[in-house]
Amino acid sequence: MSYNQEPSEEEKNNWHEDPNNWVWGIFYFNPKDKRMFPPKKIKELDWTINFANANSVLICVVIILALMILSESFK
Repeated sequence: MSYNQEPSEEEKNNWHEDPNNWVWGIFYFNPKDKRMFPPKKIKELDWTINFANANSVLICVVIILALMILSESFK
């Protein structure tokens, strides 16, 4: 795979199946994978966060902070 080329579906599947890319079997962490929200380990269960992608972690933190602020305003 060249630097600017999109990885193939086969390569994405290999990353997904590699146990080294799953911390404790539930957190996906793969710096080579630029997707923010790859499929969960059991693909039928929707999506997860790629914790190696700073943008996905930032989005997650912003959503959590927004929910915390909204929950405080309804007390």
